Amino acid sequence: MSTKTSTIEKSSSTRARDGPTIWAKAFTKSEWVDKDEFLDVVYWARQLLGILIGVAWGIVPLKGFIALFLFVAINCGIVYLYCINFQGVDEEAYGGVWELLKEGFMTSFACFLVTWIIFYTGLHYETLVKE
Repeated sequence: MSTKTSTIEKSSSTRARDGPTIWAKAFTKSEWVDKDEFLDVVYWARQLLGILIGVAWGIVPLKGFIALFLFVAINCGIVYLYCINFQGVDEEAYGGVWELLKEGFMTSFACFLVTWIIFYTGLHYETLVKE
């Protein structure tokens, strides 16, 4: 029994030291062997971006179609620049630009809307009641 435990511990500790972590690869120009790993980075970065833009739009206070259009343009623009310019991935390897741009977009949009509504309502409730 002790050999099985030590073998498992050795294999899991060597796997962690084999290469850089996913976070280190996300913030540096890296070679992405596992495509799903890169798409996970894009997905979670997009969720964070949606929340940050929602907070900003709630504080500013932006509303209406302009706010929605700006969210889509900024969100897709940053993801595109990150994938193509910063990471230098071949978009055809991931199914084209459209596949990269739609990865996690709807959940990011939902996070944006919830955050935007909460911040906008919380900070500007009195002006909403007067209108």
